[in-house]
Amino acid sequence: MRHEETEKNETNSELRTVGAGQQLTVQLANMAKLEPEPKRESAQGPIMTISSLNAFYRDQQVLKDVSLNIQENQVLGIMGPSGCGKTTLIRILNRMNDNVPGFRRTGSVTIQGQDIYAKEVDPVILKTRVGMVFQAPNPFPISIYENVAFGPKIHKLFRKKKELNRIVRDSLERAGLWEEVKDRLDTNALKLSGGQQQRLCIARALAVHPQILLMDEPASALDPGSTSKVEELIVDLRQNYTVVVVTHNMQQAARVANNVVFLYRGEVVEVGKAPDIFENPTSVLTEKYIRGNLI
Repeated sequence: MRHEETEKNETNSELRTVGAGQQLTVQLANMAKLEPEPKRESAQGPIMTISSLNAFYRDQQVLKDVSLNIQENQVLGIMGPSGCGKTTLIRILNRMNDNVPGFRRTGSVTIQGQDIYAKEVDPVILKTRVGMVFQAPNPFPISIYENVAFGPKIHKLFRKKKELNRIVRDSLERAGLWEEVKDRLDTNALKLSGGQQQRLCIARALAVHPQILLMDEPASALDPGSTSKVEELIVDLRQNYTVVVVTHNMQQAARVANNVVFLYRGEVVEVGKAPDIFENPTSVLTEKYIRGNLI
């Protein structure tokens, strides 16, 4: 908390130097003349490979021999009934379960050939490459600006204040939130609506330039209007990022995902292109789930 308070005080000091929210908006607006971040070129083959993955909480096995290829610059939807292992799976993808008591796993997860569980891999650095957005919005109780600037400050991703301003604006634009908050960047993030808070959390994740963005039911706690905005954002993000989305909502998976994997009782039942999965599933279990006859 002491470190967070230091960051908060530093940012508040910077905001006072710039002036009120309107003045900060003008300064950030001047950054618009800079060239945007270039689109990443897609590499050959998958960006992430999961091989023979098993996961346990003490004696309970929750994932069983899961193997998947996650393609770059596409959206992978992970669907299945409650308790099938969806959340455990994506938490493994950026090592969020490392310190969970009783948790263990076997198998491998690689990003472009690098095992993310290798001893030389720093989990903190990994989380900048593989970002995470949770089910419920969790903005920090500080300003909108400070929320987005937090990661770049921690990881020292800028040299000058104007570079940080550029990161903040760019991240908010990518999250579809800039126009709604540009005149009140110094407002406490908790004053935003639920949908705006979730998009702010997405902007915060994007600010450290991840390759992969994990989303655990990102719209489940939102109203229909906010859900629609988040879904549109997911589709837009795949131009520059690889997105993995956990969802209970099959209609949502059909709208946003390029590929879909169906998990049942910890096992991969079927994986394929979203239209194929929903229109012509090859597994009887998948068909039952889509029809609402499998829980």
